[in-house]
Amino acid sequence: MTAITGKTVLITGASRGIGAAAARRFAALGAQVVLLARSTEEITALAEEITRSGGQALAQRCDVAIYGDMEAAIRAAQKTFGRVDVLIGNAGVIEPIGPISAIDPEAWGRVIDINLKGIFHGMRAAMPAMQAQGGGTIITISSGAAHNPLEGWSHYCASKAGAAMLTRCADKEGRAQGIRAMGLSPGTVATDMQREIRASGVNPVSRLDWSEHIPPEWPAEALVWMCGPDAEEFAGQEVSLRDEAIRRRIGLVA
Repeated sequence: MTAITGKTVLITGASRGIGAAAARRFAALGAQVVLLARSTEEITALAEEITRSGGQALAQRCDVAIYGDMEAAIRAAQKTFGRVDVLIGNAGVIEPIGPISAIDPEAWGRVIDINLKGIFHGMRAAMPAMQAQGGGTIITISSGAAHNPLEGWSHYCASKAGAAMLTRCADKEGRAQGIRAMGLSPGTVATDMQREIRASGVNPVSRLDWSEHIPPEWPAEALVWMCGPDAEEFAGQEVSLRDEAIRRRIGLVA
C-alpha cells in the first residue's frame, strides 16, 4: 500500500513521454488513472495495456486548450471512479521554434493556449471538485525555461513562467481547502519533444548529447513521491530533478 493506492489521478498529455510513464507508474501502485490527450488511439491503447496488467484506467479525449474538454474529463473521472484526487498538468508543446521577429503569431498563441491556458483549464475544472471532497493535489510540469530565457523559445518560456506562477496562485487559494499545488521541473527528458528541439538546432539545449537527458521514468517516480506526505513541505513550490539531494530523497540515485 502507498499514499497513492486507490486514488484517482488525471494526467494530461498522457499519450507519450512523461505522461505515459507516469500513468504506468501510478497504475502499478494501485491508482485509478484517467488518461487525457488529443490522440484517442494512443491513450486507448495505453489504457488497454494498463488494464491487461491488472490496473484501472480510463481514456478520455481532451484538448486542454478547450475548457469544455477539461470540464468533461473531470465529470468522466467522477462518474467512473467517484472522485478526483490528483491532477497532473503535463500537456505541453514547443513547436514551432523560432525568433519573435519571424514566428507565426497564431502558432505562437497556440503554444500559450496549450501550455498556459491548458494548465488554468485543468485547475479551474478540478479545484471545485477537490474542494467539495476535502482536498487534492495539483502538480504542474514546469521547466528551467520558466526561469531562463532561451532563443527561439519565447512562447515556451513565457507559457512555462506563467504556469509556474499560476501554480503558486492555486496553492495560495486552495491550501485552506486541503489542495496542495506544486511544480515539478524535471530538467531535460528523453522524449519526442527533445527530438524536436534537437532538430531545430536553435540555442544550446538543441546541442545536448542524448545521454544527458534523463529517462521519463524519473519524473514519473518524482510525481508519485510528490503526492505523498514526504513532499508536504514543497506545497506552493517547485521541485527540481536537477537537484541531487532531491534525486536521492526520491530514491532515483544512491
